Amino acid sequence: MNIPLPQTTADMLPFVAALVTMLFGLVALFAPRLTLRALRLTTADRHPEAVGESRATIAGFWLGVGLVSAAFYDQPFVQMALGAGWLFTGFGRLVSILSDRGATVYNWLFLALNLLLALMSLAPVFGLVSS
Repeated sequence: MNIPLPQTTADMLPFVAALVTMLFGLVALFAPRLTLRALRLTTADRHPEAVGESRATIAGFWLGVGLVSAAFYDQPFVQMALGAGWLFTGFGRLVSILSDRGATVYNWLFLALNLLLALMSLAPVFGLVSS
């Protein structure tokens, strides 16, 4: 079975964004408490099942989307799905910065990361990077 790897910048950008998404998902799956701490979330001692949310909702989504995006990195609709996910994650973070007194260094750095991953995924779709 021949598995083609990205050869051009236009293919490499969404592929790397997909790998980063998968990496986040793997960390959330195998180190959920670390993920929750990095996201500035805590669980109540009387609800240990809350850690399952990191493994299920966060890790499952990141792993699923990242895996499909890495496998089909050269498909425009897959690139748009990954890019839109990161773009709206950034939009939610921006709303938090503006509405929730969330203008912290942490939020600004993660907003930049969210927008970078969105740009990496969307740049080939909109012709910002040549093949």
